[in-house]
Amino acid sequence: MRGTEPVEPFTEHTGTAVAVRRDDIDTDQILPAEFCKRVVKSGYADALFKRWRERGDCVIDRPEHRGATILLAGKDFGIGSSREHAVWALRDGGFLAVVATGFGDIFRRNALNNGLIPVDLPAPVVEELMDRVEDDPGFRITVDLRACRLRWADGRADFVVDDRARRMLLEGKDAIEQTLLRQDAIAAYEARRAPWMPAVPRGAFDAASATVAP
Repeated sequence: MRGTEPVEPFTEHTGTAVAVRRDDIDTDQILPAEFCKRVVKSGYADALFKRWRERGDCVIDRPEHRGATILLAGKDFGIGSSREHAVWALRDGGFLAVVATGFGDIFRRNALNNGLIPVDLPAPVVEELMDRVEDDPGFRITVDLRACRLRWADGRADFVVDDRARRMLLEGKDAIEQTLLRQDAIAAYEARRAPWMPAVPRGAFDAASATVAP
């Protein structure tokens, strides 16, 4: 959980994928609302795509896709409500990247804040990858965050990621840790402020550092 334990840097990942051939997958389909009452970031794997899985033969439950770490989907993935739980459920289900054509804006931010890489590619490229995965469940895809590039055996495609989020993911830092890197500058600024203005309590940085320390 970010803010309470070390964040693993994300540089490059290679894994198998599962293709979910649907457009407009919203956050309620990813994780139904009744599972959003908790505030912890783990324990959602069984609730991921719960409604679909209850109907039987959901593609992510097929034995040939067990262990897949990359989700392929259609257009406009993660639209709907702003629930961060949808991203937690995908991560808890073992997914490290989602490849789709377009993402909900809030979902994209939530994904990057939680180490899930949203790879936005043109529909023909995504459809080609879906075809390859369905023909060969062992087909492997590499997500290279350093180069912002998706690679596979005989192809590649570049994608765009917010530069600040990308740097934090590469370094394995969350927003709190990034702020703590500037604590000397913040302390100097606070020292220059008029005494009647709000100030950061003495020792606050030490307490925050203890919270995120390994």
